[in-house]
Amino acid sequence: MATRTAPTLADIEAARGRIGGHAHVTPVFGSASLSREVGREVVLKAENLQRTGSFKIRGAVNMLSLLGPEERAAGVVAASAGNHGQAVAWAARELGIHATVFMPQDAPMAKVEPTIGYGARDVLVGADLEEALAAAMQHVERTGATFVHPFEDERVIAGQGTIGLELAEQVSEAATVLVPVGGGGLAAGIATALRALRRSVRLVGVGVRRGGYTIADGIAVKVPGELTMAICDELLDDLIEVTDEEISQAIPFLLERSKLLVEGAGAVGVAALLAGKVGGDGPVCAVLSGGNIDPTLLLSVLRHGLTVAGRYLVLRSRLPDRPGELIRFLRIVADTRANIVAIEHRREGVALEVADTGIELTVVTRNEEHCLRLIAALEAAGYPVERLG
Repeated sequence: MATRTAPTLADIEAARGRIGGHAHVTPVFGSASLSREVGREVVLKAENLQRTGSFKIRGAVNMLSLLGPEERAAGVVAASAGNHGQAVAWAARELGIHATVFMPQDAPMAKVEPTIGYGARDVLVGADLEEALAAAMQHVERTGATFVHPFEDERVIAGQGTIGLELAEQVSEAATVLVPVGGGGLAAGIATALRALRRSVRLVGVGVRRGGYTIADGIAVKVPGELTMAICDELLDDLIEVTDEEISQAIPFLLERSKLLVEGAGAVGVAALLAGKVGGDGPVCAVLSGGNIDPTLLLSVLRHGLTVAGRYLVLRSRLPDRPGELIRFLRIVADTRANIVAIEHRREGVALEVADTGIELTVVTRNEEHCLRLIAALEAAGYPVERLG
């Protein structure tokens, strides 16, 4: 259980020694594209390239390394939406400890399957993380195993704080550091380290509105930790929120421009930058906390983000039902250099005249100006256009 005592810089430095043979020192990448987009220098701390795909391995290894012989023999239990469960399973395997992980029944398979693969006994329960947490605590009472809290434990916070030590060395020039906030363990750990080593840096936590569905499942915590948020309240300069819509634009931007695959929770800092919510000036570093996004969600997010950016266009039109008319219509599309990826041709339906045929078209375009040029060309040729996406 949590010790309820905030970790110190010395605790975080000791944690770095424990996790050194397990966790990577993740790289920091400059992003010229993002810097141009937001008008200031931007660098990215790529914890999405960490072992198990997120920062969580740091806290898990540190916490499990501090268990005594009897605690190790009894095993460990975790409740997780995915990343924490993977980290505990991996750390337990490395340290020779049995692990049981409780996860929400709708947890992404991209996070469930690796958790099992790392050797944990994985149990899917309940509709959300809170129900998984309740089931995990019942298991602890039955078995005497040690519960590994995802954030509300000073040993876990200290492990996450090792990112702060790395940032102090890697991006000493950063004026602002953006950190995802869910339960608060990551932000509390990084803030503790950076406040001790780089007192002038501006620390901004970035979260999502609590309650309800979000594509940032890694920080979808209804109730943050008391210890973690006490630390954050003291050490963070600001705490801002981003929307799923803003996150859905950040994910494809990072994938296309920086070649970094980032999950919703990991993209919140970049989402805040693109939305103009960060404030301040000078160089800024965004912590990309994880990259374990479910492939089906990724496809949906990419399609939506590209559509918003004018890279996909879905439209509906109608044309006279006579030979050669469809070819004429499609020639206009081809002449504007739009690429058709889907087409549906129908002769019956609401709002169609008896001599008309309907058409729905999905095309790949270059940008919003290209979309508008295609629509204008079709309308100039006499074809009514209804934009669907």
